[in-house]
Amino acid sequence: MPVEDSLQPFLLERAGVRGAVVRLGPAWREVAARQDYPAPLRAILGEALAASALLTAHVKLQGALSLEYKSAGALRLLFTECTDGGRVRGLARMADAAVAPVRALDLGAQPDALLAITLGSSEHGQRYQGLVGVQRASLAQNLEDYFAQSEQLPTRIVLAADHELAAGLLLQQLPGSRVDDADAWPRVGHLTATLAGAELLALPAPHLLQRLYHEEQPRLFAARALGFGCSCSRARVESMLRSLGRAEVEAALVARDGEIEVICEFCAARYTLDAVDAGRVLATAPSAPVSSTPH
Repeated sequence: MPVEDSLQPFLLERAGVRGAVVRLGPAWREVAARQDYPAPLRAILGEALAASALLTAHVKLQGALSLEYKSAGALRLLFTECTDGGRVRGLARMADAAVAPVRALDLGAQPDALLAITLGSSEHGQRYQGLVGVQRASLAQNLEDYFAQSEQLPTRIVLAADHELAAGLLLQQLPGSRVDDADAWPRVGHLTATLAGAELLALPAPHLLQRLYHEEQPRLFAARALGFGCSCSRARVESMLRSLGRAEVEAALVARDGEIEVICEFCAARYTLDAVDAGRVLATAPSAPVSSTPH
């Protein structure tokens, strides 16, 4: 099993608990290197990237699972995604540091905070979105609340990230599980509470699970390989330009000497269109612009 860039599902059968461990090395460093993120922002972006991969462990996914956090405060945007092919990507944006100093990123303290979990894709024809009430400081805590309140599924999540690695641990009571041991879930929670972020980052999944839950006899399943990947394409860029509308695209061509260059914020790929390209794209443009989100 690869030590880095992998998702390791497991089962604590005696306790009626399922789980997963994610470790991101090269994939996380690829995401983090795209911008010069301040340390607190880099840490929460790494946690979100690990979380988006963790949440794919027990769902039938077609397309992608994304986490998107928006607020009117210091942390304006946090977007991470894991596809059904194991490709991860992400980005974050802060308000002007001169106006909003980057010292603490309490998610619950950000004004107008909104966190969404989106499953599927428009290409696959199915898309589900759940909104997470942002009441607590950390991403892990807010996600735990979401599963408890919206899914009625007791959940524990631990996330950590540094310069080199991003990692996460997910535990959930098996839906419909009947375990005679009433203390099983509290016991697993107590064991999980002993896990520090540094240890989560330091130990490969088999060693971590053995250290924490050896008495529960964890059963490991096949690990899933992960890696950095971006779903941007020329077709998506052209679709975005169509959504802007003819007037805005033509104004951009005039302002940029007859050429439009679009640079992907996730992977830095560059797409260039001249007036001829734009004319072809606009031939099927909608009559009114529509809103867009990162893709």
